[in-house]
Amino acid sequence: MERLKIKELLDGKHLGEDVEVKGWVRTRRGNKQVQFVQLNDGSTIKNLQIVFDMKKFSDEDMKPITTGSSLRVTGRLVESLGAGQSCELQADEIEVYGTAPSDYPLQKKGHSLEFLRDKAHLRPRTNTFSAIMRIRSALAFAIHKFFQEKGFVYLNTPLITASDCEGAGAMFQVTTLPLDNLPRTEDGKIDYSQDFFGKPTSLTVSGQLEGELGATALGEIYTFGPTFRAENSNTPRHLAEFWMVEPEMAFYDINANMDLAEEFIKYCIRYALDNCRDDIEFMNERFDPELIDRLNFVLNHDFQRLTYTEGVEILKNSGKKFEFPVDWGTDLQSEHERYLVEEHFKKPVILTDYPKEIKAFYMKQNEDGKTVRAMDVLFPKIGEIIGGSEREADYDKLKKRIDELHIPAKDMWWYLETRKYGTVPHSGFGLGFERLVLFVTAMQNIRDVIPFPRYPKNADF
Repeated sequence: MERLKIKELLDGKHLGEDVEVKGWVRTRRGNKQVQFVQLNDGSTIKNLQIVFDMKKFSDEDMKPITTGSSLRVTGRLVESLGAGQSCELQADEIEVYGTAPSDYPLQKKGHSLEFLRDKAHLRPRTNTFSAIMRIRSALAFAIHKFFQEKGFVYLNTPLITASDCEGAGAMFQVTTLPLDNLPRTEDGKIDYSQDFFGKPTSLTVSGQLEGELGATALGEIYTFGPTFRAENSNTPRHLAEFWMVEPEMAFYDINANMDLAEEFIKYCIRYALDNCRDDIEFMNERFDPELIDRLNFVLNHDFQRLTYTEGVEILKNSGKKFEFPVDWGTDLQSEHERYLVEEHFKKPVILTDYPKEIKAFYMKQNEDGKTVRAMDVLFPKIGEIIGGSEREADYDKLKKRIDELHIPAKDMWWYLETRKYGTVPHSGFGLGFERLVLFVTAMQNIRDVIPFPRYPKNADF
């Protein structure tokens, strides 16, 4: 007999058949005549009710069936007369694969999200985290589907790099040198010539620069992979290891870039609503009754586009007291971004033309000499969800900006050469994948939307 997933059984197409199911016990209840077990196999948020007629099973048979134990059950799938499920399995035979003694941490009671972070190896077995992980999986698939349907090339950019894309300096160093006995040069500096790569290297903070190289050959590419930031940020919005989606497109200006970003984010949200309805409804009921309305809010509005300068004027004239004062030249905080989205425009916002001093070196400079063609997509509840720009295509302007910021030219020669040989207008953006999952699940802490979060003083599991 072939095993069927619970998701398949619940669609009702196998009613009246003898079937085999395998999974983990969520709960067990009953009396001396009949016992009910809720079984879940991870394929859906919903459980399958297994009915044990105690004329067929002894107390000894049922003893190992406790919360957390794993079973194989065969029996007849029938319509359920009880409330809460459409069908149930009348058990004929059981096999216990693994028992779970009474110290199993996920007993049937509410657990705090903080408690579950300490049990990250078990938390995917809870309804909440199984729902989050299925939604995360569907969104990852949607990202590939969107770009593949548009003819983009999936480019794998390096995780180990000698360049700091953002110029932030918060990078994890990669070395094979013995840390307790570092080799030194004659002037006392660390002798990196003896290191594996012969020079200092780090984990990447972004695949963008290499992505641009791909775009100037293949036309349109996207990267999707892990990135690393060694910022000592203990906030609900930051991780040390997270996933980034970074498309780069030759011959796109800032307006085409904004069009793509809006189409892309709407596609992903629509895909999640269409393919993870049960999980999203669960999150809506359990965590945030406005979740589905908020997802539809994004889908049903054209994004408002305005310049940073216009945004700052709106904020200054709002009469609202912000925790962080705002003036032209300041980097906007989440509270400012959310005010524009949630209170002023009441729709998602794309801000453009930021002061060049608060943006990265590679962004195209505007004619005013003060601003660059940056764009940030701002969402309710979350603030910035996408950041991007038209890239500087002019060799001399880019070289001058690199020199102004004291970025070592020896690390950037290959990047500059793309502006030397057949340069083109090109643009791109980055989406922090966990920020998207945060938005679609209504979670409040980014540590709860990645299976094994990495943050300061935590690299468990």
